[in-house]
Amino acid sequence: MNDYLLSVLLGIVEGLTEFLPVSSTAHLRIAEALLGMDLGDGYWKMFSIVIQLGAILCLPIYFWTRITAFFATFPKGVKGDKTLLTHPLGLTAVAFVCTAGPAFLLTKIIGKHLEDLKLMATALIVGGIVMWVVDARFGEKRGGNFATAAEELEHMSLLQSVWIGLCQVLSAVFPGTSRSMVTIAAGQVSGLSRTAALEFSFLVSIPTMAAATGYDLLKTLKGGKGAEAAAPLHIDSHGWIILAIGFVVSFLVAYAVVAWFMHWVRRRGFVPFAIYRILAGIAVFFWAMNK
Repeated sequence: MNDYLLSVLLGIVEGLTEFLPVSSTAHLRIAEALLGMDLGDGYWKMFSIVIQLGAILCLPIYFWTRITAFFATFPKGVKGDKTLLTHPLGLTAVAFVCTAGPAFLLTKIIGKHLEDLKLMATALIVGGIVMWVVDARFGEKRGGNFATAAEELEHMSLLQSVWIGLCQVLSAVFPGTSRSMVTIAAGQVSGLSRTAALEFSFLVSIPTMAAATGYDLLKTLKGGKGAEAAAPLHIDSHGWIILAIGFVVSFLVAYAVVAWFMHWVRRRGFVPFAIYRILAGIAVFFWAMNK
């Protein structure tokens, strides 16, 4: 397949799936298998990281007003009753630390499972069932809106933040689980509305994804055991163009998805995504069995 078309296609896949609760890792691996690519190759490894960075960039831009408002009230909050740890920014940092610490210690397990399509298929199915049950139990009467979401985030507890952060580790250990699915479901179980759980999921994903992709990029650039060096000096002009196309496409698609998803969730919830996960997981499982 033409490299330019491949760049656009993978950028679309990343942008569509990074923030929807369907697992971008699983979809990129499935695309890799379908297209006969090797995303473990030095250059394509860097490409997959670059397009993820493109998707991440859309979040601080989309939520710029909300984020600047949080910084303006840090650390005392709107009503002056918050502390360094209980302010929404502090809670975001706590959730990040609760995820990053265990995830870093489990990097060997994570690496070992990344290529297992059957594991990804199982994670898609199990995650879909969990999301369906959680949304049916906790989301039906708590759709929320942007105003109530802001109020809920102002009243989140430290325990809720720790709970969501620890649950998020599952998405790092079991590719296919979906970071957004885990944080949304954990948020709903802890008492957040659909909209607030989704918004906190987006806020937590900014430092979490930035750190994870930055770490992956550093490993890729340095090369080492089981990896090819992919230093920028070894990328020609054609390679840079392919990276740029993937980055821009991923950013634009992810931005549109985030805007659409925020409005969809308030009205319809997460069940359609749960059904998609289950059907996709079943299809991938049987496909992997017959490879």
